[in-house]
Amino acid sequence: MSPDLYLAELSICVDQLRILARQPEEKLAHLVPACPAWTLDGLFGHLGSIERWAAEIVLGGKFVEEPPAPSAGASEWFLEGTNSFLETMASIDPGKECWTFGPPPRESGFWLRRQAHEHAIHLVDARMASDMEAPAFSQDFMFDGIGEVLEMFTPRQLRLGRMPQPEAAVTFNVPGSGSWTIGTGSVAASITAPLRSMYLGLWGRSDLTDTAAIEGDASLALRVLQGPITP
Repeated sequence: MSPDLYLAELSICVDQLRILARQPEEKLAHLVPACPAWTLDGLFGHLGSIERWAAEIVLGGKFVEEPPAPSAGASEWFLEGTNSFLETMASIDPGKECWTFGPPPRESGFWLRRQAHEHAIHLVDARMASDMEAPAFSQDFMFDGIGEVLEMFTPRQLRLGRMPQPEAAVTFNVPGSGSWTIGTGSVAASITAPLRSMYLGLWGRSDLTDTAAIEGDASLALRVLQGPITP
């Protein structure tokens, strides 16, 4: 996807999150189903921290520590920072050298992609915590998000020892879209799911054990899904 498309998706998500961040306090006290340690207000605190962190990295090109969210009024703090965050993301030179936690080349454009999907997945969280259905996303965006997980995050989880190395390779298939392989050696299992189910399932926002067709070594496939394949 192009930087302009990432920015457009990010802007749409931020606009919807702003609406949800202005809900009454009793709604902001709801728990986030996929992250039960967070209230909705706490989720907005996380987003406010991530936005300030990513913007400072992009502006300076170097690693900085993530700022903590306030212990109270996190939703308002999130709202206060969104305009500045979007302005910074819109000013990115995607090819400029910049620290990232992804593989080379390490360039500012990484952060447009990362923040677009960060906000998309947390928009799912915010809507579910607000008793709403998960939002719709474009097919190209969801396909790109699957690639981000299986080409960047999962290999990183394996490299850092955060998930065990699979004993054999496992393929992830989205009919009509593409396939990805995790692990080395011969393919011993496959996990096949529709595009939306795969995108949300890889981030634990739907259950791939219910929506995916698993063939081959089912126990291996389930161990890979348990990962954790994302941070």
